[in-house]
Amino acid sequence: MPRQSATSAAGGQAHARLRLTRRGRIVFTALAAVPVVVWALVTVLGAGGAAAEVDATGAMFEYVTIDQGDSLWAIAESIASNGDPRVVIDEIIRLNGLDGAVVEPGQRLALPVVP
Repeated sequence: MPRQSATSAAGGQAHARLRLTRRGRIVFTALAAVPVVVWALVTVLGAGGAAAEVDATGAMFEYVTIDQGDSLWAIAESIASNGDPRVVIDEIIRLNGLDGAVVEPGQRLALPVVP
């Protein structure tokens, strides 16, 4: 008859402690660090790409502070006397991230330099 250990005879189970080897700890640490490294690379490389695009366009801007009674139409006509003011207004809205053509006194806007 085979011998039974005291734990199996009593119906209990022996719990073995999980031990990681040195190589296992290195692999576990490396896997935990991967998301941090990926986040850092995306942050650094993503910001550099945006700055390069701004510099690569060579765009120049003038700035104006809106006074009482100013409108985008009047500003667009003053900087693009020969062109269509609607095109300049669209560019001003896009450059400044405006929701519409309404501006407030004291607001500072970037204006495209029109040749």
